[in-house]
Amino acid sequence: MSEPRPPLPVMDLDHLSAMTSGDTDLAIEVIGLFQHQAQLWSRLLDPRLERREWSDAAHSIKGASLGIGALKLAAACERAERAGRSAEAPSPALAAVLLGDVKDALGETLEEAARAAYDLTSAGRRSAS
Repeated sequence: MSEPRPPLPVMDLDHLSAMTSGDTDLAIEVIGLFQHQAQLWSRLLDPRLERREWSDAAHSIKGASLGIGALKLAAACERAERAGRSAEAPSPALAAVLLGDVKDALGETLEEAARAAYDLTSAGRRSAS
């Protein structure tokens, strides 16, 4: 029997640092871009829409989330995207559950991203003084 996998982190700050080469200003900018992308695309996470629309939204959020190390959100988006792009349409109930998972993970990630941006900004002010 295989060992259960540990839960994915909401946000991997080491990943964010690696993606931005440790540049705090760039990390703050990337978080801001993620927040903006999330605001734009989250409106389409509605199972009543055409599945192409919500699967494209999940795909876009997945890409943005990978840029900041939001692995839990990326995984939820991947599941929704895969279901939305499958040959057979998911049931409305399954689509609602998958998109609900994305929205839940997105909420957690936005909260963690705001906290990270605040911490990075605060650290920048401390080192500048």
